[in-house]
Amino acid sequence: MNQTIASANRLNPNTLRRNQFLCIVVLCFFCVGALLYRRAIQADNIMVTEWLTRNSLGYINDVVIEAGGSGLAGALNVAKNVKRVKKLSKSLSREQHMLLEKAVDRLQDELEMELWLKNNDFSYCTELLKKNGIYSLHELSRQKDKELQMVLERGGMHGNDEVFFSQVIRLRLDLSTGHKLFHSKAVLAYANSKSNYSGIRVFLNTVVVGTVLSGLAMLLASLSTVAGLSSVTNMCYQALPSTKASIYEFLTGRSSGPHSARITWDWHEPQTVGKTMTFGVRFYQKNGSPYPVSNGDGILIEIMHEGLKVARTVEFAGDLSRRANNASSGDAGINMGSSVDGRGDCGNRAGEGEAPIGLDAINLTRVSFTVHKSGVYSIAVMVGGRHVKDSPFARSFEPGPIDPSKTGFTHYTSTVVFPSGTSFPLVIETRDTFGNLSAYKTDHKVFFKIKVKEAGTNERYSPTTQIIYNTHDKKLVMYIKIDKEGCYQAVVSYGDVKLKNGEFDILVLNATELNKVQKNVAKRKHNLWYEARLLNQNGEKLEKPKKVFLYISPKQLTIKEFYFKIYPKKICTFRVCPWTKFIFNGTNNQFEAPTFCIEDGSQPSIELAAKERNTIAATFSCFLLKSIGGSETFNDKRDFFYREIRTTHHKRSHSSLLLKVDRAELLVTSYRATKHLNLGDWCKRFEMVFAGEQGLDWGGLSREWFEILCKELFDPASSELFARLSDNPQGLVHPNPKRSPSLKLKMYEFAGKIVGKCLFESSVGRTQLVKARFTRSFLAQLIGLRVTYKHFETDDPEFFTTKISYIENNDVDDMELTFSEEVYSAQGQLMKVIDLVPNGSKIPVTNSNKMRYLDALAQYRLVQPVKEEVDSFMRGLSGELIPENLLSIFDEYELELLMCGTGTYSIADFKLHHNVVGASSSFHRVLDWFWTIIASFTEEQMARLIQFTTGCSQLPPGGFSELNPKIQLSSAPTYNNLPSSHTCFNQLCLPDYDSMDTFHRMLLIAINEGNQGFGMA
Repeated sequence: MNQTIASANRLNPNTLRRNQFLCIVVLCFFCVGALLYRRAIQADNIMVTEWLTRNSLGYINDVVIEAGGSGLAGALNVAKNVKRVKKLSKSLSREQHMLLEKAVDRLQDELEMELWLKNNDFSYCTELLKKNGIYSLHELSRQKDKELQMVLERGGMHGNDEVFFSQVIRLRLDLSTGHKLFHSKAVLAYANSKSNYSGIRVFLNTVVVGTVLSGLAMLLASLSTVAGLSSVTNMCYQALPSTKASIYEFLTGRSSGPHSARITWDWHEPQTVGKTMTFGVRFYQKNGSPYPVSNGDGILIEIMHEGLKVARTVEFAGDLSRRANNASSGDAGINMGSSVDGRGDCGNRAGEGEAPIGLDAINLTRVSFTVHKSGVYSIAVMVGGRHVKDSPFARSFEPGPIDPSKTGFTHYTSTVVFPSGTSFPLVIETRDTFGNLSAYKTDHKVFFKIKVKEAGTNERYSPTTQIIYNTHDKKLVMYIKIDKEGCYQAVVSYGDVKLKNGEFDILVLNATELNKVQKNVAKRKHNLWYEARLLNQNGEKLEKPKKVFLYISPKQLTIKEFYFKIYPKKICTFRVCPWTKFIFNGTNNQFEAPTFCIEDGSQPSIELAAKERNTIAATFSCFLLKSIGGSETFNDKRDFFYREIRTTHHKRSHSSLLLKVDRAELLVTSYRATKHLNLGDWCKRFEMVFAGEQGLDWGGLSREWFEILCKELFDPASSELFARLSDNPQGLVHPNPKRSPSLKLKMYEFAGKIVGKCLFESSVGRTQLVKARFTRSFLAQLIGLRVTYKHFETDDPEFFTTKISYIENNDVDDMELTFSEEVYSAQGQLMKVIDLVPNGSKIPVTNSNKMRYLDALAQYRLVQPVKEEVDSFMRGLSGELIPENLLSIFDEYELELLMCGTGTYSIADFKLHHNVVGASSSFHRVLDWFWTIIASFTEEQMARLIQFTTGCSQLPPGGFSELNPKIQLSSAPTYNNLPSSHTCFNQLCLPDYDSMDTFHRMLLIAINEGNQGFGMA
C-alpha cells in the first residue's frame, strides 16, 4: 500500500501539468462558448424577425424582442400574452391584434408539424414539405398518397417510404376523430429547443461531460495494465450501466464497427429480374471474434433503385438465437445454421423446432428482396450511421426474356397504309413479363415472324421482311414489303404467341390510289363521294342491291341513296372514330368489285361493294389518325386529348377563382357556388375556402374539395344520385332512376361539369382524377356506343351468371321465354309485363334470336331507365369545356382510365386494414416475406392479387378500409404449395415455405393463372 502511494507521489508533477493543460482547454471551450452564445442570441432574434416580417408584423419586432421574445419560444409567449406588454398592446389596432393571433396560430401549426415529423424520424422531409406549401398537419393529412409520393420524389427522397405513408394514414385517423396530438407545452418546449442558445448550452454541457468521461477512460486504460485488474473488471462488466458498458466494450474491443463487417452475395452476376435475391452480412468484434448481431445494434440496410426505396426482409441471427432459447420445444421456427457453401442459411423445414444458432452463424444477418425492375440497385449497409467497407454496393439486374403479351408496336394503328413495292417500318418495343425493355437476341428457335393473308380469300402471302435491332434504344424495326396491291390481314408473333397488339390490316395502294388519298386528305373543303352498291342492311341480305353514294369527311362517313337522282335519303352515318371498323371481304362477282362491311357497335352493320374500296378505306384511315393524333394506343390518344384541350382554351385566363363552400352541406353549397359560372370561370384554377375553417389554398384544399365532392356525387353511401346494380359493396355505380325527388336532373348536369373540370385540370398539369367506379354501360352511353348484354358481366355479375350466361350457353327453345320482362312487387306478386320490343310478349325466344333478346334486355335494364340522367350528365360533361368529338376517340375502358386513372394500391393502407388468422412464428416470417414481395408488385400484379383474393380487381373508393369484410391473411396447413383464396370471405391462405424465393414463385403462379388455387367461394 505504501509503495503504491509512493509511486503516486512520484507522478504528481506530470499529473499537475496534465491538469493545468485540461484547465486551459476547458477555459478555451468556455470562451468559445461565450462567443457562440452571443451569436446564438443574434440568430434567435433573426428567426423572430423573419417570422414577424413574413406575417406583415415587422414593425413590432423591437418591442417583442425587448419584452423577452428572443427565440421563437419567447416570441410565442410574448404574442400570446400581448395584453401584459403594455407598450405592445397599445401600439396595435384591432386588425393588427387579429393579424398577430393568426400569425401565432400559423406558427403553432408549423411547429406541430415539425415536432410530429421529428418524433416519427421524418425531420428530413420538413423543408421539402414547406417548399411545396405544406405548413401544418391538417394540410399534410389532406394530401393524397400519390401527391405526397410525387413531392418526395421531386426532392430526391423515397417516394415509396411505407413507414412514412403508414404514419400519414394514422395521422388522418387521429385528426378525423378530433384527437389532439400535442399539448401546447410540448409545442413550446420544441420551439425552445429550436433556439440556438439551447443548442450552445447543450454543446457546452457535452464538452464538460466529454472531458470528464475522457479522463475516466484514460484512468481506466492505465489501471487495466495493473496485474489482476482485468479479471476484476470482467466480473463487474455485467453490473455496469449501459453507457459505462459501451465505454468498456470500446476499450476492450467487444464492439462491432463498420469496418468489421463482411458481405457474402448469394448470386453471381449477371442476374435477371423476377427472382428473390438474398445476401448475408457477417459482423465481427474489433478483437476478431464473431459479434452476436441483433435488431438493436444500429444496423441499417437500405436498397435503392432509380431513387425509390426497395422493400427488403432482414433477419438477425442474434434475435433468432434469443427466440430459440426462449421457445418451447413444440414451436416451429427458423433454423439459421450454415449451408453447404459456408453461407448462412435462412431456411426452415416444416415440422422442425426452433434450433439453436451455431457459433459460425451467430454474427450473420440475412437480407432478402425481390427484383422486378431491371437496372442498377444501390445496396447500403451501415452500422451506427457509417457505411461498411465499399458500401453502397452496386448490383445490376438484366431484363428477363421477351414476353409477347407485353411486347407490341409503338404508335399502333389498326390499319397500315403504304404503296406497293416499298418497305414499311413497323417499330416493336420488346419488353419482359415485368414491363422492362428487354434485349432482342437472335434465336433460331424463337423469333419474330409475320403471317399475312389476303382479305376475303385467306390465301397466304409471304412479304419481304427485314429486322433491324437498335441495341441502345432496345427497339426493333421490322420492315415489310408487299408488291401486290390489295387488302391484307397480318399477325405478328414472337415464337407462336401473338404480340399484345400484333393483329392489324394492311392496305397496299398503287400509285394512282395513293395520289387520290393524298389529295383527299390535303383538301380544305371535303365533298368526297364514291359510288357503291348496298348488299346487306339491318342484318338482312338485299335481293336487289341498291345503288348508293358514300360521302366521307374528317368527321363522318355517310351513306345516301337518291330518288329520281335528285332527292337524297340518308341511310346511315358513321363517325370517324376508332370504334368504326372496316371488315374486308372478297370480291362480288355480280359487280366485279371488292366488298367490305362497316360497323361501329352502336347500329347494325352494312355491307357494300365498291370498286374504289381501297381508296375509301385508306382515306378513312388517314382522317382517323389525324383526328386522334396519329396513333391508336391509349397513351398517345390521351396526350393528344390533353393537347387539344390546351389548344382550345389557350387564350383564356388561368388565374384563380375563389369559391366558398360549407363542408356540412358540401353538395348543395358547391352547386350554388358554381351554378352561374361561365366558360371562362371554369377554365380558372379554383381556390377553395371552407366556411368556418382557416387555411390558405395552395392546392391542397382544392384537391380535397374535388375528392370529397366526388364522393358526395358518386358514392351510394353519400347520396342517391348513383346506385349499384347489385348488393355487392364493391360493385360499379350507375345513375339511380329511383332517387329522392329532391335530387333533380340538374344535379347530374353538375356532376358532368365536375368530371369535365377534372379532365381540364389534368390537361393543364394539375392531375385530378375522378374518385368513382362507373358501370361500363354508363361509360359506353357517354361516348355513343351501343349497350349490349355483354355489359352485364362487369356491371351486374350476379345477374349475368344466373340468367344471361345460362341463356347464352343453353338451349332455350323449351323455356317458353318471350321478348318481355315481368315486374314483381316487393312481396313477390306479379305487377305487370313489359314488352322489350313491340308486341314482345307474343314473340317467343328461340336459339336463333336469343342474342337479340339479351340485347333488348340490356337496353331495358341498363339504358332506358336512365336516359334522362345520362343526357343531363352529358350536357355538363361535353359542353364547351370538353368538346364531345374528343371523348369519342376513346372506348369505355379507356374513358375510365382517362377519368379515374388506374387503381392505385397503397401497401401502407393494406397493412393497416387487414386481419391475420394464425400466429405461429413461422407464419409471421411468411407474412414478412409477403409484405416484401408485394411491395415490388406492379399495379397490374396488385390488381391480380386483389382479384385473386376478393373476386374484384378494384378497391372501393376509400381503399382497403372500405372492404367488407377486411382481407384476411390466413395460415394454410400445407408446405411449398400454391396460395389459395376464398373470395366470399376475402381470405388469402398462405402455406409455409422453405424460402422467400419459393414463396415468390408460387404467389406469382397463383395470381397469374387466375383459377388455380381458388377455394369454394
